[in-house]
Amino acid sequence: MAGLSAVIFLPDDTGKTGYPRPMLLGNLMGAPLLAWLVDSLSAGGVERFFLVCRPPWEAAARACFPDDTQLVVAEESQASEQIQVFLSAAGDEQSDVIVVTGPCVLLPYDAEILALDGAPEPSNLLCVKKTAFQAAVEAKADLLEVLQDQSAPYTDRDGAFSITSLAQLTDFQPLLNRAHLYRLAEAGVEIWDFATTYVDPMAQVSPQAVLMPGTILRGKTVVGPGCVIGPNTYAEDAVFGAGTVVNSSQVFQATLGQNCHVGPYAYVRAGTQTGDNAKIGDFVEVRNTKIGDGAKLAHLSYVADTEVGKNVQLGCGAVTVNYDRAKKYRTTIGDDAFVGANVNLVAPVSVGQGAYVAAGSTITEDVPPLALAIARARQSHKKEWAGKFKLKKP
Repeated sequence: MAGLSAVIFLPDDTGKTGYPRPMLLGNLMGAPLLAWLVDSLSAGGVERFFLVCRPPWEAAARACFPDDTQLVVAEESQASEQIQVFLSAAGDEQSDVIVVTGPCVLLPYDAEILALDGAPEPSNLLCVKKTAFQAAVEAKADLLEVLQDQSAPYTDRDGAFSITSLAQLTDFQPLLNRAHLYRLAEAGVEIWDFATTYVDPMAQVSPQAVLMPGTILRGKTVVGPGCVIGPNTYAEDAVFGAGTVVNSSQVFQATLGQNCHVGPYAYVRAGTQTGDNAKIGDFVEVRNTKIGDGAKLAHLSYVADTEVGKNVQLGCGAVTVNYDRAKKYRTTIGDDAFVGANVNLVAPVSVGQGAYVAAGSTITEDVPPLALAIARARQSHKKEWAGKFKLKKP
């Protein structure tokens, strides 16, 4: 398939199946079947895609293709002429075109795993001569009918299988994931346990990255070289810079810089961005926060709607109090500031560059740069209190 173009027809089969969306957009391990098919075709060398799709499903279908994919989308009524332009740009050396007419999967053939018997079964994956498209246009015939009539279908012997119900996908689920992981391993990704690791077909994992047992990468997650992800880590639409380590944590729609350390048991939520060499430690929850280079949120903290400067250190149990039940407010912590343990920063509030906040303080006013802020009651002692009021053992 190297260098080939592919034309994918996305039929609206909802009326026939009763499913809420076309079967090609049905989820397999959280990703649409179309995304798995595009991944398999790309791995086989298909470089350019033409998608025939109805407008209600276009956005969901486009999301199944990597951002850098050469993709043209058209409605069925306009497809014939636009496909001619699409194929002409591929060059004369391409005589064959891959055509997908309906739900199917494509696997690397393994007779032992698939245990195929009997005559080969044709699939919805076809090989069509480029001249057939021109013939359909000239004859003003139904494009799909002409292509099906003048094609050579791929069969189960080629690893191509038609799908007639979503229940069938359970048979292919482990095979598709395993094939995807094998391709990552061949590219230089170190995968510790193929049985407990899942990588979405739209995720990108760089060579020299390490995926430990229990790693789940969803959506358009990007893992940089030298990263160590896991064990037991879930990431969705997240970006990890080179050398970042994420241990037993969850990361959603966040971007982490290079050589950061997250976890264990951290919860990094949408809108979080970090610089390089930052740390988000154990039992820390972060949301909608920008964290500067070298900053450390060590443990047991909640930080939200906050600007954290470079080399800031938050002590154990530090919390940004960002919500008054009506509105959320932002906190700013300047470069090189130190926030002690069990500090509450009641937003909106700022801590100046190089300032210190004493442990146990509740800060409601801005702290000037280089100042020490103390906001806690003075300690006092009531003499002999324990002797008078302490509960005595029976």
